[in-house]
Amino acid sequence: MFANYDKIIERISLNQLWDFPGGVHPPQQKTLSNQASIEHLQVEKTYYVPVKQHIGLEGKLLVSEGDKVLKGQTLTTSEAPFSVPVHAPTSGTVTKIANHVSAHPSGIPELTVIIDADGQDTWIELDPVPDYAKASKSELIERICDAGISGMGGAGFPTHIKTNNSKPLEFLIINGIECEPYISSDDRLMREHAWQIRQGIDILVHILQPKQVIVAVEDNKPEALETMSIACQQKINYQVVSVPTKYPAGGEKQLIQVLTSREVPANGLPIDVACIMYNVATCYAIADAIVEGKPLIERVVTLTGQGFKSPKNVWARLGTPIQSLLIYGDYDESQQSSPRFIMGGPMMGFTMTSVLTPIVKISNCILVPADDELPNPEDERACIRCSACSDVCPASLLPQQLFWYSKAKELEKAEEYNLFDCIECGACAYVCPSEIPLVHYYRQAKADIRNQKEEKEKSDKAKIRFEARKARLLKEKEHREEKHRLAAEARKASLSTDGGGAKDKIAAALARAKAKKEAFAKQASNAPHMTDSAESEKTKAVSVSEISTEVAVSQTAQGASPAKDGPEDDTAANKETTEL
Repeated sequence: MFANYDKIIERISLNQLWDFPGGVHPPQQKTLSNQASIEHLQVEKTYYVPVKQHIGLEGKLLVSEGDKVLKGQTLTTSEAPFSVPVHAPTSGTVTKIANHVSAHPSGIPELTVIIDADGQDTWIELDPVPDYAKASKSELIERICDAGISGMGGAGFPTHIKTNNSKPLEFLIINGIECEPYISSDDRLMREHAWQIRQGIDILVHILQPKQVIVAVEDNKPEALETMSIACQQKINYQVVSVPTKYPAGGEKQLIQVLTSREVPANGLPIDVACIMYNVATCYAIADAIVEGKPLIERVVTLTGQGFKSPKNVWARLGTPIQSLLIYGDYDESQQSSPRFIMGGPMMGFTMTSVLTPIVKISNCILVPADDELPNPEDERACIRCSACSDVCPASLLPQQLFWYSKAKELEKAEEYNLFDCIECGACAYVCPSEIPLVHYYRQAKADIRNQKEEKEKSDKAKIRFEARKARLLKEKEHREEKHRLAAEARKASLSTDGGGAKDKIAAALARAKAKKEAFAKQASNAPHMTDSAESEKTKAVSVSEISTEVAVSQTAQGASPAKDGPEDDTAANKETTEL
């Protein structure tokens, strides 16, 4: 049973927090980049803006090749709930819309809008909200969506979806932990823009109406802790809390557990324990969107590692190729035997496949380590069952078991051991003496499971469509057969109720046929060139044909089908014909 609201407030006021299991303490290395103020980059010549930069569906393109665009202009529209638009980072011309290398471990190309800057950097007409306190909740949420804001702490979850909450909320948690080594973008943002972050928090409070706001900052960021405390000191229900440094304290579930002792259930969400969490950079973007009317077109990115001569934090526009950031950070090739560029930190980041990989909404760091600073992992060796991975797992999983099942493709077993509770923090791989890249196995297993489920869903839908079509065709067949049965019964009923009249009509038809036969015979007698036998055969054939025609006409006049008369009618007609 988790602690109640009053108990949590009491412990936070005394700075007596809880803890989460496991965790590691890697070297921080944050002083490389957090000493100088955030710098602004000059406008690039070309920007590569991926259409999809968030969890969910990509939007529909609003521009075409050759179009002129302004800074902040919407490039896509959000048609689905889990979709947010992207915007032009500067004014210029859309030169190409094509697949381009993605900011993903695989580097798989994805649809990208390529913009050549015109150098003017001309904004669209901005539309800020004069007084957000007088605006409705739905209007503010719509503006957050239209600004293209998604979670900037790493997940990329559409912010408007999280904000559109109707459940009771006790704690709005603002995440300023930034526990990943080397990264200092949130640290510098809090130091330099604490007031605008506070504005974003105020807007969220107006929308969500929480009982308490908790701003969590790791204790290795004393300057950020101080500036945020000053910015929030006038709000009695805002508490700025110092959290002990431990990786991964910045994980959503882990931070909720530290602050409230509440554990988010498996397959659950923070709102299930009356909490909602936002990153400080997301709060800054919300303030920009509402107060200034600006869409999300840039973010703070840390350039760090001994491979940079000038590590720093910069405002990088979305779509900026990392090639430009390498130049701006003064990349030192002599520090690396072969180029190695990591997007993110050393624990959860990934090595990029191309220097044209663009900055996206969740890109918070470009790490360029020297060869001796962050050596490449050694070859994987056999697991020695030391259990070190289990000791440090912050989700209390069994990484060793998950590794075996993932490697053997026993995906059902991996799911049974709660594979999807893994937050991919990399703590297990960090302490593994056998250099096993555990997280890579987990990611692959998760992808395989998702693919299997997608295939099963497609198969199930196809089966449903097939069964529906089969049922429809069977129903149509039964309807036709019933229609024919009723028609046949109607014909029989007509014959039975008007039997005498039918016989009279048949007799009349036979009489007409006989008369025609006699007329034909008389006509044939005037043709001396025809033999008697030929005349006889022709007369007989014509007579039978005409008799059949007359009988058919007679039956049709009654509403009966000549081809489907009963056996008795057929016998009578044949008898009459034979006699003739």
